[in-house]
Amino acid sequence: MTRVRERLARWIERRLPQPRLRQGATGSPRRPVKRIIVFGRIPNPTFDYYLAARLEAPGMPPYEVADIRGRDTPALNADGAFVVLCRYASPSVLRWIESNAKHLSGVGLFLDDDIPAVVTGKDADFLYRLFLWYRALWPLRRLNRNLDIVWASTPHLASRLARVEAIILPPAPAKELWRGDGSDGDWHCQSNGDVLIGYHATGVHLEEHRFLRPIIAEVLRARPRARFEVFADRRAKAIWHGLDRVQIREPMPWAEYLADANTRRIDIMLVPLSPSHVNESRSPTKRIDAARYKAAGVFSESIAYGWSRDTEELRIPYAADAWREVILQLVDDDELRRRVAGAMHQTVLQMTTAADTGLEVLEGRQV
Repeated sequence: MTRVRERLARWIERRLPQPRLRQGATGSPRRPVKRIIVFGRIPNPTFDYYLAARLEAPGMPPYEVADIRGRDTPALNADGAFVVLCRYASPSVLRWIESNAKHLSGVGLFLDDDIPAVVTGKDADFLYRLFLWYRALWPLRRLNRNLDIVWASTPHLASRLARVEAIILPPAPAKELWRGDGSDGDWHCQSNGDVLIGYHATGVHLEEHRFLRPIIAEVLRARPRARFEVFADRRAKAIWHGLDRVQIREPMPWAEYLADANTRRIDIMLVPLSPSHVNESRSPTKRIDAARYKAAGVFSESIAYGWSRDTEELRIPYAADAWREVILQLVDDDELRRRVAGAMHQTVLQMTTAADTGLEVLEGRQV
């Protein structure tokens, strides 16, 4: 039955709208770029992790950001503007692009998820799939008439967008986005001696919640000083009921999530990824979240986080025994947590330096 469902999902997925470049597009701006306009549901992590710091890079044209959640598009100067759509579009934005097409220097789309795979997958709830259809897939039927460039967050996602020859744009967060107070260290357990373990998931990781639940139950039984917090939506909450020393938190708006790390630390951050069609296109942005909390991250061996063991960063197979053993080691060993957090800190610092290149396809095209 599972294989039948998967084949059906792939069949539907192939028939969903996909990005296509307009006729005559060259994968570069049509004319010199005077300014950049970013449309999206902003603020959001996609803009902050991939675009914000790059737009501030030396040599980039001036830019402005427009939130698409209002009914009307704000007054914007289209003359020589290059439009970047951050995942989503709205009817008003599509109308604005179409009415100003002759004045624009081009239109680009940035994607950081395999959205057709999420829509046809089994973990996202119905309302989120409907939202993705309405804001990310259905608009492509109109957007493709004006689309010049597509950026993708990972090589695997770019391979799924082969027809548009997507440009790979890995995460490059501004340093202040994950270093909060500016410190480079201060990795420690809670002041009361407890060790806080966190799993901050979105609503499309139901399988990973189920995977972690028995592991965390054993860790909490074996280590009285361990505590656990989990971000869980309506469906995932039920998985975690009945465990002591577990705090179930509601997912919060992006700005609140950023502020949350300014007042506390998490000792161990868990980032499991089940082997799945959707997860093959994931990018390693959870490293950034873990670094913000100064946590020791534990990551699944995966396309997103790699398999190499030649580092202090912890990447382990998606197997319950392996995860239980590593979490127990981290709970017991303050120095190990410090080393693991420090190694991850250096990895995120390298990600940050990638922002210096800006959006290269636009950088040399300005007037």
